[in-house]
Amino acid sequence: MPSPWRRRLAEAGRFLAVGGLATAVAFVLFNLMLHGPGAPAGLAASPVLAYVLANTVGMAISFHGSRHWAFRDRPTRHADGGVTAFVLINLLTMLLPIGCLSVSRDLLGLDDPVSDNLAANVIGLALAMTARFWLFRTLVFRRPVVEVVPARLSGEPTGRSTSDPAAPAARGAAAG
Repeated sequence: MPSPWRRRLAEAGRFLAVGGLATAVAFVLFNLMLHGPGAPAGLAASPVLAYVLANTVGMAISFHGSRHWAFRDRPTRHADGGVTAFVLINLLTMLLPIGCLSVSRDLLGLDDPVSDNLAANVIGLALAMTARFWLFRTLVFRRPVVEVVPARLSGEPTGRSTSDPAAPAARGAAAG
């Protein structure tokens, strides 16, 4: 059985691969909408909207890859399979790159493609990915709880069942 650190590193690697694909798609869409030839006039003036739209597509890719590959051995404890928690976490952590983009654009006055991408897709994304990894592992794709029932040293059955917690009391009452 792999050590906990080895398991975490494997999960982190899969998470980064999924995130890398989702980010590549969002990166291309963001740049096409904001700086590409024939970019819609409304989006060229609204980098935050372009970022949100591009990353919504990336979020769908990320959920599918996270659910079916990165965290495949971690069942969700949510009735909807973790979709709501996943979307909420993504929306909240999307505020980090949006904040970086807003600082770059509004406070520093930088509106060129390199500045936009450095602010949103490098600095902001690094902050958001770190937060997402921890939040997904903690809140959405949690490791299953395993119940351990200790055996008696004498080899006698304990009378405990994970499906019938009252078994020892019932057996003791019948014997007395």
